[in-house]
Amino acid sequence: MSNETRTPSVQSDAPPTDASGKPVNVVERDLQDSDDDTRAVDEVITPSSNRVKEQEVEDLDRKTAEIERKVADGN
Repeated sequence: MSNETRTPSVQSDAPPTDASGKPVNVVERDLQDSDDDTRAVDEVITPSSNRVKEQEVEDLDRKTAEIERKVADGN
């Protein structure tokens, strides 16, 4: 058993700075840097309305019915 005591990490309230020591507005930088990759992630994470989901289900049901008719007809 060791008598070591751990000190909790201290969180700094100082604003983030760049390599030259100038303050950086992280939120503004992220908004400027947003590209298609992050937009796709945002769209996946952001929940859509129930109506949108209901419309997607209706579209899938229509497509499924169309495929089932084609299979039943032998086409």
